[in-house]
Amino acid sequence: MTDIRDDVRTGFAALYGYEPSGLWSAPGRVNLIGEHTDYNEGFVLPLAINRRTVIALGLRQDRVARVASDFADEVVQIDLSALSPETVHGWAAYPLGVAWALGQHGADLAAVPGFDVYIESDVPVGAGLSSSAAIESAVALALNDVWQLGLDRPTLARVGQLAENRVVGAPTGIMDQSASLLGQKDSAVFLDCRSLEAQIVDLGFDAAGLVLLIMDTGVSHSHATGGYAERRASCELGARELGVESLRDVGVDDLDRARAILDDITFRRVRHVVTENQRVLDTVRTLREKGPAAIGDLLDASHVSMRDDFEISVPELDLAVETAQSNGALGARMTGGGFGGAAIALVRPDDLSRLQVAIDGAFAEHGYGQPDTFVVTAAQGASREP
Repeated sequence: MTDIRDDVRTGFAALYGYEPSGLWSAPGRVNLIGEHTDYNEGFVLPLAINRRTVIALGLRQDRVARVASDFADEVVQIDLSALSPETVHGWAAYPLGVAWALGQHGADLAAVPGFDVYIESDVPVGAGLSSSAAIESAVALALNDVWQLGLDRPTLARVGQLAENRVVGAPTGIMDQSASLLGQKDSAVFLDCRSLEAQIVDLGFDAAGLVLLIMDTGVSHSHATGGYAERRASCELGARELGVESLRDVGVDDLDRARAILDDITFRRVRHVVTENQRVLDTVRTLREKGPAAIGDLLDASHVSMRDDFEISVPELDLAVETAQSNGALGARMTGGGFGGAAIALVRPDDLSRLQVAIDGAFAEHGYGQPDTFVVTAAQGASREP
């Protein structure tokens, strides 16, 4: 973290000509289990990871907001009075969308000072590790501090979600921002997306002699594209036809009735969400009662459900999961919104090198680009940096 902090501070000063007021950071996240359940008011179990986005922020004497980063050439500038979902576009929609969303949560954008922001990150983009929520969470925490808004972290998670939904245009739930803001070291965040109640669940990977391997396929995805929105629409249609507020209100025992009511595609979308909710509950219980070595079958079953019922996997993700499963992983699944991105595998350290070589070989054999494989640990959520 030291290097990226120094780089961000130096980059800010070089670009804007003065020292920033401070540095803030927020982690990406991996979802251990619970995919596409969050916007259905269900359950999720993500963890913040030790890959972070760092921002430097300085307050201005006027009402102008400027944002820049090491991954984009331009500096985007706008007056706070002009901020709206219609006036912010491209990558700048993430940080500037947060400023707009804070206005929707009580910040007086006619009274607060403008700001300059510079961003760097080592969260892989497009891998399903929520690089977007890391930006949103770091900016939300920073503006909450310098504008002295006094908002708590669950509210800041809603701010980030609103920015993503309204300004970015991605119909995502609240899981990513919650993980980035609420995560704790060596733990996952068990989130009820209806009540927004969060519990910290000890993972116990180290004690069990396990590591979590990320297998980034290199196939980039985007939540703002049609596949994600289509899946959400199918879930909403299923809930309407079943006469419930959301799929949270449908249990496994209700699936026979659902099959009789729904068309095949909608039924399979519903079945994934319903069974995935149960898998999250089962995973939390298993972690608490038996430890992480016992959750492998739940991870495997989650991938099958996403591949066959929700149809959000791609051949590269399936290959990564299958190769991991046949080379010592206790369990593996794709993670994130789907249509590309990364998969995860729960692995014993002694099996790690063999598994990574096998994945590289399998991808080369199929003519795919070389994947990026790396271990992550559960990290602390968003914070102000020293």
